[in-house]
Amino acid sequence: MTLAETLLDICTARSLQVTTAESCTGGMVAAAITDVAGSSNIFERGIVTYSNGSKVELLGVSADTIRAHGAVSEPVAREMADGALRRSGANIAVSITGIAGPGGSEFKPEGRVCFGIATNETKTQTETIEYGPLGRAQVRAYARDHALKRLIAAAQRR
Repeated sequence: MTLAETLLDICTARSLQVTTAESCTGGMVAAAITDVAGSSNIFERGIVTYSNGSKVELLGVSADTIRAHGAVSEPVAREMADGALRRSGANIAVSITGIAGPGGSEFKPEGRVCFGIATNETKTQTETIEYGPLGRAQVRAYARDHALKRLIAAAQRR
């Protein structure tokens, strides 16, 4: 069973809906979920906010937060998840922002990905994973799978 199929089963049993706010994965989490037949029962929407302007406009991320911490940061991941949850009416939102590569800097290295998970009942949680310079495709695939695991864990707690 795939991660997306597991998510569908859990969310269907609990009558939950999920939404995604993605940057470096460009909609890969939404695509993984909607690849599964019956996903329309649990998937409310996916928002791809690749640019800083779209994060502000579509999710309500504060431009001050982006200036202070950079787009690849836990504060931005938190605001992305919160904004997606607020705007969607879903029960659970996941956000992803990172540097898939190639490139990066001394302060924001290639392979750094920040995640947020928001629900109506709990304080939004964030985390950063340093995948390292594995290559763009691999970092994005690992980030997609981690986001799905975070959605599953949040759904299981409900």
